[in-house]
Amino acid sequence: MPEGISKHLFLPKGRGLGLKDGKLDKEPFRKVIPVLAAKVPPEKAGVLLKSSVMKRSLLDVSRVKSVARGPNDERLVLLKYSDQADLTPEVQNFLQAQSAELVSHDIVFDYDYWSADEIIHAILPEEIESGAPSGFATVGHLAHLNLRPEYLPYKYVIGQVILDKSPTCRTVINKLDNIANQFRVFRMELLAGEPDYVVTQSENGCQFTFDFREVYWNSRLHTEHERIIANFKTEDVVADAFAGVGPFAIPAAKKGCAVLANDLNPSSYKYLTQNISENKVRLRLLARQAVADRVLQVGSLVRPFCEDGRAFIRSAFNRAYDDPLPPVPPRKPSKAEVKEKRAGEGRPPPPPPGPTRKRVDHFVMNLPDTAILFLDAFRGVLSPANAGERDLSGLYAEGSMPMVHCHCFTRELEPEKAEADIRQVSYGHKHGSGGWG
Repeated sequence: MPEGISKHLFLPKGRGLGLKDGKLDKEPFRKVIPVLAAKVPPEKAGVLLKSSVMKRSLLDVSRVKSVARGPNDERLVLLKYSDQADLTPEVQNFLQAQSAELVSHDIVFDYDYWSADEIIHAILPEEIESGAPSGFATVGHLAHLNLRPEYLPYKYVIGQVILDKSPTCRTVINKLDNIANQFRVFRMELLAGEPDYVVTQSENGCQFTFDFREVYWNSRLHTEHERIIANFKTEDVVADAFAGVGPFAIPAAKKGCAVLANDLNPSSYKYLTQNISENKVRLRLLARQAVADRVLQVGSLVRPFCEDGRAFIRSAFNRAYDDPLPPVPPRKPSKAEVKEKRAGEGRPPPPPPGPTRKRVDHFVMNLPDTAILFLDAFRGVLSPANAGERDLSGLYAEGSMPMVHCHCFTRELEPEKAEADIRQVSYGHKHGSGGWG
């Protein structure tokens, strides 16, 4: 059986199609393909579409409707062939029985029809077409590429195609260098769209706003964020030494955890503080006082800091002990419970607040390149010398010391070899000995 018009539905690869003086010309991407159409009254279009006889002859092209409107309000049921000779006798007899008139109908496939990948492969010259950039990361309304040197002469055209083909995209940028500074940010250039680098990204039920030029963000880490947060209990206190704009801290607070969140980058601290406010991770509770009937207390479940990671680690225990974090948020009653309370006693009273939280249960150290170098900061953190002549080790029963989630890199794929490699790196930076207390 003839294959129909599908044999024409492609763009030639490696031909420099649409390049005109270094700019994108959309006209060469326009294709007009004539097909046969069965012209019938509106009420008969459904008969043709549902017929088992017609099934293999109907047009089946993505993003193209199989029925068009004729000039006199009749319906044109589109077929996948251009030549009547390609129709089987069975199909021709069926159309004749339905009093369908075969006419020619032009389908226009223009620039808007083709995908970004198809257009980019058509634009690039043959010698580099096969390795054409086919993917990019998105952060909010911004698309982020990391183009290899051979594609840089075509970077603005590639950026324009991505902008055109991504409905939610307003800005396309290219990374200029590797992360090579203490704030883990990189230089970038605008390829297409608006120079708007302040984005809002959704993750784990939270909204994160930040300037992509000034802070570190990696959307591919969302599963790792979920995995670590799943380890936290509602009553836990979490200390995030390299918090960024809050991808660990804020979802953990949404879960009910109390969080000490730190980042050395002033821009990260700025947006961390903003995201804490915008995600409403604050505890509201009514507490009965000796001198007042009821007083509204408001406390943030995330406390932000902007300081060196080592200093933060050494002060986290003291901060939690000296200025305890808010209690676990009360469980929200179900609709049935509220209804039952109201029926029996009027409006239900607010639940009493639980105890404040004064000991750290988890440390998050998500700075893979150098986090392992900060582990020595934990030596002696609970001892009187670091805790103002107090011994804070009594806060922890045997076997209940805080869990430290320290991220690091390794080239080893096998777990045993990876562990040995990480231990070796850690040992190489070890100075002296000692424990928590």
